[in-house]
Amino acid sequence: MQSRWEVADVLRRTDIASPAFRVHQQKTLRALQQCRTSALGGHVDVCTDCGVIHISYNSCRNRHCPKCQGHKREEWIQKREQELLPCTYYHVVFTLPQELNSLALHQPKMFYDVLFSAVWQTIHQFGKQQGIQMGMIAVLHTWGQDLSLHPHLHCIVPGGGVDQKGRWQKQLRSNKYLFAVKALSKVFRAKYIHQLRASGIKDQMQTDSLFTKDWVVYAKRPFGGPKQVIEYLGRYTHKVAISNHRIQNVTPADVTFGYKDYRNGSIPKQMTLSNAEFTRRFAQHILPRRFVRIRHYGILSSTWKRGKLQQLQQELKITVKPTAAAKIQLHRCPCCKTGMLVTIEMFGKRGPPSQYLPVRQAGLPEKQPVPVS
Repeated sequence: MQSRWEVADVLRRTDIASPAFRVHQQKTLRALQQCRTSALGGHVDVCTDCGVIHISYNSCRNRHCPKCQGHKREEWIQKREQELLPCTYYHVVFTLPQELNSLALHQPKMFYDVLFSAVWQTIHQFGKQQGIQMGMIAVLHTWGQDLSLHPHLHCIVPGGGVDQKGRWQKQLRSNKYLFAVKALSKVFRAKYIHQLRASGIKDQMQTDSLFTKDWVVYAKRPFGGPKQVIEYLGRYTHKVAISNHRIQNVTPADVTFGYKDYRNGSIPKQMTLSNAEFTRRFAQHILPRRFVRIRHYGILSSTWKRGKLQQLQQELKITVKPTAAAKIQLHRCPCCKTGMLVTIEMFGKRGPPSQYLPVRQAGLPEKQPVPVS
């Protein structure tokens, strides 16, 4: 069911041209404002069965938009189904302490690049101690439920790898956690701080104080099987800071949204913020331009996918279903529920052609069959 209120409704009530937002943030917020409005133009569709004409506006396709992630998620999941290996998969979350939040705001690209690098070096080191080359898919999330800045990396790690001779070795801890969490957190902390210093952060007092903090690494029990892995990945890969269904009310002054208080047993709560404060919090999670937030490492990296991974799957006698050809997305007619909508005309920001406007205002037109090739 479509939400009554959207993030875009809040943004339209906020001055996004404020100097408080960087140029890239302003462009992103403007794209979300204009998503599926006349500002982006649109298209005229006709039903193949009942002939009813529908007018739709174009999407912004921005990766931060709550309305534009569905088809991207499905395409990504379909590709990952080609890469599954016969082993247990683990979910590990690496979290950074809040003392580093100011650095995340001022130097986001460096900050998050170091996070990806330190996490993979940690996993790689533990795999090396087992005598295997491991793999990892990492997805960056930067938000908490209340839109606060909470950088963390969700990692899906196959419980196996290849040895020095290229032979598949299945990890022994199939019914337990991947590695000891306390050991992971200490190695992760040391590697992150080392790379932070190597990246030019010279504040010795700040970096030394980070060693006194307990860095949180959260590990879940392994997945039940490949199907569960794919379903789980779909929940995390193309999430945005807040989805539209959580927006409960929007006024000219403020916005109310729901969230879960994980510190108190995931109790559902409500929070009301001014529109300006909501937009400020949302803008914190706009990533730098062209920043890659989903990364693949080791035996799941792009280098391995150019032949090595396929060869390994053949040796393990894994049957890989051929990737289905990309299909033109056809939507079912909301009127007759049986026909499909096919685009017959495109239009720009000036709006739909005049001959279609009476049809749109009058509701259902005369049912005239429209030939569709």
